[in-house]
Amino acid sequence: MPKGRVEAFSDGVIAILITIMVLELHTPRDTTWAALRADIPVLLAYVLSFVNLGIYWNNHHHMLAAVSRVNGTVLWANLHLLFWLSLIPFTTAWMSENSFPPAPVGAYGVVLLAAGVAYFVVQAMLLRVEGRTSMLALAVGRDVKGKISPLLYCLGVGLSFVNRWLALAVYVAVALMWLIPDRRLERRISAAAERPE
Repeated sequence: MPKGRVEAFSDGVIAILITIMVLELHTPRDTTWAALRADIPVLLAYVLSFVNLGIYWNNHHHMLAAVSRVNGTVLWANLHLLFWLSLIPFTTAWMSENSFPPAPVGAYGVVLLAAGVAYFVVQAMLLRVEGRTSMLALAVGRDVKGKISPLLYCLGVGLSFVNRWLALAVYVAVALMWLIPDRRLERRISAAAERPE
């Protein structure tokens, strides 16, 4: 079946999640820069979560651009991914509005871990539909970042009960690792578009 509805639905859900997060930000009562000081942790958590959702949106877009079709299994795997992404606003608010205690910081990491695993499952289902010699398979290759990320998230979850700031540093490091765009899919898609028919 065509992939257009999966792309459109996923784009819409991620846009709504970002909107929900920004609506959770409360306007300070005072109009001075000092009034923002108390909200800095909430704003930083928002930035981290915004970046994470943006990374998923960007990579999801590139992944679907590299395939020609989807099936019912891909649709369910994609819903699974969107379920975990939909928990990011909740865990962001729980963590940041309570000054980053261990349990919410750990829960945030569990949601990031589950979303990473769910993304891997979507990718695997698409590879099953497209085949091991497809553009997606060639672009993904060994997927080192995709394999390292869950391990780092597990480390972050464990660290959240030892030192919450180290846990958050791990979550930021994973986001920074993915913030640098992965050019493999773009190169494959561009090469395929330039190839004469």
